[in-house]
Amino acid sequence: MTTTLLRGRLLSFHRAPLSLADSQSYLYEEDGGLLVEDGLITATGPYADVKAKAAADTAEIDHRPHLIMPGFIDMHLHFPQMQVIASYAANLLEWLNTYTFPEECRFVESAHAERIARHFYDELIRHGTTTAVAYCSVHKTSADAFFAEAMRRNMRMVGGKVMMDRNAPQGLLDTPEMGYDETRQVISDWHGKGRNHVAITPRFAITSTPAQMEATSALAREFPDLHIQTHLSENHDEIRFTCELYPDAIDYTDIYARYGLLGPKSLFGHAIHLSEREAGVMSEAGAVAVHCPTSNLFLGSGLFPLKALARREKPVRIGVATDIGGGSSYSMLRTMDEAYKIQQLLGERLNPLESYYLMTRGNAEALSLADRIGTLEPGTEADLVVLDATATSAMALKMEVVKTLPEELFLLQTMGDDRAVAETYVAGVALKAQL
Repeated sequence: MTTTLLRGRLLSFHRAPLSLADSQSYLYEEDGGLLVEDGLITATGPYADVKAKAAADTAEIDHRPHLIMPGFIDMHLHFPQMQVIASYAANLLEWLNTYTFPEECRFVESAHAERIARHFYDELIRHGTTTAVAYCSVHKTSADAFFAEAMRRNMRMVGGKVMMDRNAPQGLLDTPEMGYDETRQVISDWHGKGRNHVAITPRFAITSTPAQMEATSALAREFPDLHIQTHLSENHDEIRFTCELYPDAIDYTDIYARYGLLGPKSLFGHAIHLSEREAGVMSEAGAVAVHCPTSNLFLGSGLFPLKALARREKPVRIGVATDIGGGSSYSMLRTMDEAYKIQQLLGERLNPLESYYLMTRGNAEALSLADRIGTLEPGTEADLVVLDATATSAMALKMEVVKTLPEELFLLQTMGDDRAVAETYVAGVALKAQL
């Protein structure tokens, strides 16, 4: 048995905070202790109390004065797009056709997929992200590389082989039968192996024929416990083109609903331009709208109405994500900085407690995995991030006048990046130090 006692300031959320004054929504220990045994948190609380529960020979790591939190969770990004990030284009569809599709064609080669997978996981760990929900390419080789590297690092990851059989280069097309068969094989090979979760992954309705959507529907019926991930209502031209391809549907969301893809484990990237009807049916189904702020700004797609969706009589469930490589940073701190700015432009406020809830427990709840990740509760997995609010000279200068926890969190969110991540633990093992 491997046992470690971590000391530092602890922060973990019980529920979504209602305001900056809502101290009941979170646990905060100024001098806290986490006891970790074989990758699980077994005790959380004041350091002296947790120390008393530890065996005399327990290894101890002191992270004071840094903040120890659950590791960040990224709800939507594209593993094959590491070399697409920072590509100049006018809008989503131009960006896809000019840069993204040609790059993804390269993932037919196992060696390339494996190399990019190593870099991908290095960046997640460097930025404090311990779980991510990723799209692979259409090639099974990309999914194999993605999940094999996740197992090597013992990370809890969600991913899927993209299904797409039209409106893309020939090197990126499967068929309805191939998409179905290869997805079933990926499920057989990887789901539940290590900490892997396979997601059924039709890229979006533009790149799937009705026949492939039927195949996706069949997979969803056969594997009802799996996540489903796709894109929805990111860009006005995309919405118009999609609805032309499916003229019988009421709207974009109705396309997915008709194929049985709208449910509590359905993760819809972007969902910026939902009608009132679409927001209502997403809420009724328990589907998740995943906000990708840096991508939405970079591609000029629009401003996600996070607050409006959250305060509906029946709210829409919301996750947050980097959307690499349309997104411009691997950092969830940078992501929430841009999310804050988007709400400002909409005349809304996103307070820092909400941001950190969303990056941790909120995203874990959106994935139906809060019993395993996203908190510091005993019995959950010891995926952790250690944050240093004095990581740069400019941050250290600002910290001289910071008086409260929310002020510190806002500083980290506004000025922080991978340099503010002092360490990243995966199942109790410090991995950033190994990079």
